[in-house]
Amino acid sequence: MVTIEVNESVARNQNEALAALFVNNKDTRKRIRKIIREELKDAVKRVKEDAKYAMDSDPRKAYRAVKYSIYRKILGGNISILQRRKAGTRYRLIRERKLDINPHQRGGNRRKRSARTEALDTYFGADRNFVLRFLNSGTTMRHTIYGNRGMIGARNWFTNDAPHEMDIAAENLSAVIEEELAAAYKEIDKT
Repeated sequence: MVTIEVNESVARNQNEALAALFVNNKDTRKRIRKIIREELKDAVKRVKEDAKYAMDSDPRKAYRAVKYSIYRKILGGNISILQRRKAGTRYRLIRERKLDINPHQRGGNRRKRSARTEALDTYFGADRNFVLRFLNSGTTMRHTIYGNRGMIGARNWFTNDAPHEMDIAAENLSAVIEEELAAAYKEIDKT
């Protein structure tokens, strides 16, 4: 007959160590949330670089409008170019015009800038997410009383780049979480 002797204190420690690895555990949840935040930061950084290349000129730094958010109730997050909850500070980009340098010049655009144009030019950086949405989805033909303003063709850069970057982040997350849980188990198991 085979007999097995079980050390109850070792078994209890093993159970506690395994229970600490569950997502319901406060410390484990905190660790995983931190890992998710770091991976989303890296993904946003890569998408911001892609946004820079999607635009020919970006004097007001609209590429900064790519943001990430961490979910509160479930473990996860996303990246987007949607409106932020808080607005940044106003900024005025002053460009020197040729007519201001030489007021006696013939020709050129002497039409005054509208209040709407001035208002849109005061947005800077992260508040210019509407520019990224225009570039991503495009616009229809725009008409004014002065003529056609043209249209912006859809570039779909965010639609193409964001899912790819999130896939990379998910792969990185799985490896890092696995390492973190192994380290946490070893840490708890030693006690």
